[in-house]
Amino acid sequence: MRRTFLCGKDPLTGQNFEHRRAWVEQRLLFLAKVFAIDICAYAVMSNHTHVVLHVDAEQAKTWSQEEVITRWHRVCKGNFLSNTWLDESLRSQMDSAQLQAVERIADDWRKRLYDISWFMRLLNEPIARQANKEDGCTGRFWEGRFKSQALLDEAALVACMAYVDLNPVRAGIATTPESSAHTSIKKRVNAAKSSYQPKNLLPFVGNPRANMPKGLPFVFTDYLLLVDETGRAVCDGKHGYISKNALNVISRLGLSENNWLELACHLEHNFSGAIGKERMLREYHHHIGQQRTQGVSASRRLLSVA
Repeated sequence: MRRTFLCGKDPLTGQNFEHRRAWVEQRLLFLAKVFAIDICAYAVMSNHTHVVLHVDAEQAKTWSQEEVITRWHRVCKGNFLSNTWLDESLRSQMDSAQLQAVERIADDWRKRLYDISWFMRLLNEPIARQANKEDGCTGRFWEGRFKSQALLDEAALVACMAYVDLNPVRAGIATTPESSAHTSIKKRVNAAKSSYQPKNLLPFVGNPRANMPKGLPFVFTDYLLLVDETGRAVCDGKHGYISKNALNVISRLGLSENNWLELACHLEHNFSGAIGKERMLREYHHHIGQQRTQGVSASRRLLSVA
């Protein structure tokens, strides 16, 4: 590994790599259009990226073979068979063995398109190649593989999102969440000013109810208040308080003020593997134990990736 700066300014050489944060953000949002993986929150920092993702395997299973191949070709070149199959004039000339091979390939790509490891691989590799080209060198760029944590309930989800959205504020590179460059909170706020939600981010759909649509189960304005008040407590080093509106959100999630601040301020240090209430954690680990016994890896619907 080169142990160089991904983004920001290198204090030793004085070189500024801040523009690379835009590379990561653009690539991240592009992949969300291709994969059956939704972005809940993200923050591109100078030496790492935090992302909260929602894996939607059911969506990928509804895609036709043509849509799967077309989507995969947006991120990879594919192969001779897949490119031939997409050309209808050439498809009719393929024999049964070739058609069956394409079907197997498409099934494999379908699984990759809701796989968190492939998502991160196709996020990191192009950025590494682009940075190496700019620096005029070769070699491994990233220090290690990404880390992930499963989010088991609404409290864990909103705490992790707030933790990610407040990363620049805690790092001292932004004074408010909405002024934090290359973050989901800034993108959402800018869109909200024009009365819409960004299409490439999982939308806020309001409090849980019957016939709940796909999206984040919170009111966006409540989440903004929650992030802002939590950010004040973290930035000022005070025990702080939570506004009246935000208290309603925290009470609904079953968290006290002290529990919330501890969770949002020290999320990575206090948990590993999975995050959630005690009952959900017990059920999760019981489920993982059963699947390991059967030789099957656990599926994760909500993940925090660092």
